[in-house]
Order: sequence, then structure tokens, then C-alpha cells
Amino acid sequence: MPGLRIQFFRGPVWAKTADQLRRQIVEGNNPITGKPVMQELVAKLTTPLTDAEKRTGELKRDMGPATFTDTADNLQQMFLEKRWTDFLPVVLPTEQKVDEMLKATSHLPEEHLGRIAPTAQVFEAWDYSVRTAAINAVMAGCKPEYLPIVLAVGSTGMEGISVSDNGFVSGLVINGKIRDEIGLNYEIGALGPYAHANTTIGRAWNLLSINGGNCGKVGTTYMGTVGNPMNLINIVIAENERDSPWEPFSVRLSKRPPSPFGGGPPKAYKRGDNVVSLFNGWGVLSAKNWAADNWGSVMDYPKIIKDICNMQDNMFGACAVLSPPIANFVKDAGYDTVEKFVEWINTPAPGQAPPPGPGGPGGFGRGKQINVIVTGGTNNNYFSMGALAYTQSVEIDKWR
Repeated sequence: MPGLRIQFFRGPVWAKTADQLRRQIVEGNNPITGKPVMQELVAKLTTPLTDAEKRTGELKRDMGPATFTDTADNLQQMFLEKRWTDFLPVVLPTEQKVDEMLKATSHLPEEHLGRIAPTAQVFEAWDYSVRTAAINAVMAGCKPEYLPIVLAVGSTGMEGISVSDNGFVSGLVINGKIRDEIGLNYEIGALGPYAHANTTIGRAWNLLSINGGNCGKVGTTYMGTVGNPMNLINIVIAENERDSPWEPFSVRLSKRPPSPFGGGPPKAYKRGDNVVSLFNGWGVLSAKNWAADNWGSVMDYPKIIKDICNMQDNMFGACAVLSPPIANFVKDAGYDTVEKFVEWINTPAPGQAPPPGPGGPGGFGRGKQINVIVTGGTNNNYFSMGALAYTQSVEIDKWR
């Protein structure tokens, strides 16, 4: 829409006083032209359209030719310039590498996989195929055995990079035997980039979002004011089912109501089923960062977790990523199931106001959505807290 008349003014307008709005906007100047905002605005609303502005047409996307032939260095440079990457070097998706990747699934390459639009259909949704996902999996450095997870995630249509000014982060929780089959890390450094599978699967989700869904383009489809460093490879968690005192996250899904963020009613999965669950929110950070985490010779971990959960707003609820030792502390305190623990977290202490009800975005139990995930090593009593809302789950094996 090259003829669209746009009026710029000093922003953002949220949180400003009436006096600031008057001085900075109503009586202010256009930060681009330096001219008074209101004079320009009136002129743009009242001046007759020019012939160029009356032109009509259709914007057609050109994804370029199917193949490129050039030196490896020039191709890497072209991928950067075209914004087909996350600005890191990629594995060039040669036909041979893509064909090898596609051997990991029984689905046809041209089969429609999904559609992604930057953040809840605010922008045009792009359609993509199984081949598109395979190409981006190659670019991310995935091994073929990782492809079913990438396809499962891609089938949901959920983007790995949100357009929001807040800089949301996306996350995956993976359960089942596939964790050991492909070498996902769920021990020391589980949340970090210390395993090939965790790192490249998260990156493949982002690259598919960029190239299959037009996400992550700064200034248009990405507007994170400060940004989020966790966007690089997202949060990929393989749950430590072996050392957890509770049932896996995927097994517990059938005991909770549907997510308010979509995905339909939770299915009943068994231990060992290969399942990937998708999340969106602010992210997580070390529990030591929170004022409620008072350290001493004796620690009341359940109360600390509850206090931090109560600090979270109701938009994405709260998420506790517990190491096995912390999970066992909580179990030993009398919470032999996660459901009992969440019920207690959402029960107000004497004199406290009741938690937000299930009508809000969280909608889990008596109050906000609380997610508890167990991963990491057993070498010390550390854990992470934050806000990640569960959205939906997908069976991985149907994409093999």
C-alpha cells in the first residue's frame, strides 16, 4: 500500500498524563518531518487523493526460485540479506540434505503442514508444507531424527517468535521415550544450549516461523521494545521423568481443564508416549532472583514457590521449573501429586484476597494457571520460576 497516508507522532501514548499528551502529541511535532502533528493530520484527512493514491492492485509474495547456485559464502550472505535466518550461519539446505531429512517422516513432502501468522492472525497467515519444515530443520542443524518433533510443532500453527512489544518467549516441553532416543538433555544444564537436540529443535521452530510465517521481521512483524534473549532458541525442556517424584507433564494434562489459549480439551497420554507441549509467556529465571526466595539453613520450598507464583499476574499464570531435589522437597512436604500442590498454591492464606478465578486467561483450578515441570540435574537445590502458559500438546509419533 505505497500510497497509504500515515501520520507519525511521538509515542508511545500509554501511561502518559493528559498534560504530556497535549504537549508531546496534540501540540507536538511529527518526529519524522518536524512539522506540527495536527496540521499534517488535518491535511492528510482533507487533501484530495492523487492519481497514484487511487491506484489499486494486489501484493504478490515472491518466495524466489526453488534453487540457487553460488558459492557457499555468497549463499550465506544472501540468506542474511533476505532475512531468511536468525543472523547465525545456517546449514545450507541442499537438495541432498533436505531429501535426507524427509526420510525421517512418512508424510509426503508437499503435504500441507500448517499456517503461521505473527501473533494470533494479526497479520496474514502463510501456509507451509512438510518440505518447508524440513528445509528449515536442515538450516537449523537438526538431525533427521528430530524432524517429527519439528513437524508436530509446525502442525499447530503457533509461532516461535511473537510480534508483541513485550517480547514474549515460546517454549516446548517434551515427554516420552523420544527424549533418550534422540539425545535430548534433561539433566545438568537442561534449560541451556548444552545438547544438540534441544538447541537445534528450538532454532528450527524459529526458522520455520521466519520463513514459513513471516515472523521476526524487526519493525513490522517483530516489535519487542527491549527484546528477549530467550527468543534465540526458545525454551526447550525435556522433562526429567526418571528422577521426578510425580507423573510426567503430559500424563497430568488429562487432569486439567482446556487451555484458554486454544488447542482443545487435553488428551489422556500414558507414560512413555511421545508428546510435545507448547507454551507462551514472559519466560523463566533463577528462583534466587525473587525476593520471596529467602535462603537459610532450612528452606521452605513449597512456600517459596507459592509466594513467587502469587507474584505473577493472571495473563500467563506462573511456571515452576523444578530440579528433582526441589520436587522431592515439595513431595516430602505432603504434596504427593502436582494437582494437590497447585490447589494449595491457589488457596489464599488467611487475610489474603482470593486468587483470580478461572474466567481469566489462566483458568486452572481455583485460580491462575500454574505449570510445574521437572527437569535438570540432582546436584543441588536450585530451580527456576516465571510465567509460561500452556497452550496445547501434539503427539509426535504421528509425524514419523
